[in-house]
Amino acid sequence: MRDRQSARGARRAREFEAFVAGAAGRLLHAATLLTAEAPDANPRARRLLTLALAHTYARWDRLRGEDPYDCARQFLATRFARSTWHRYGAFGRARPDPRSPLAALTPRERLVLVLRLYEGVAEEQAAALLGLPAERVHTLCDRATATVLHPGRQTPPRPVGRRVAPS
Repeated sequence: MRDRQSARGARRAREFEAFVAGAAGRLLHAATLLTAEAPDANPRARRLLTLALAHTYARWDRLRGEDPYDCARQFLATRFARSTWHRYGAFGRARPDPRSPLAALTPRERLVLVLRLYEGVAEEQAAALLGLPAERVHTLCDRATATVLHPGRQTPPRPVGRRVAPS
């Protein structure tokens, strides 16, 4: 019985190591884009990746047919969103590297842009993952893309109050 359990544990470890060897680079790049850190100095992105991989390893036996990359990406995105949007943890307090092309974006815009364009997640899936309407995800992606493509342009200020119809 112990031989079977140890063989299953060894197989599980080999499978997970193969997954990490294939997916860690892309996940680290996505985490680096999310945190807007320099690629050579990205401690927050590495910490985010470590948490995502640990979560995936903990669920490894229960994945049963699910894509482990999707599991890791989903955890990466939700952990980043939770830590930045609610200002919990070190991710929300740190400033992005000004040399990063995504530094001008808000954390939410960075998250939507990375999910939609870098990871290729469909608009509806990204909306469900983030708990936003699909139209909002579309708007955030468009705004983030325009900001990245045209960094010198300033967007016109949005009206603060309600509009009053002219008499």
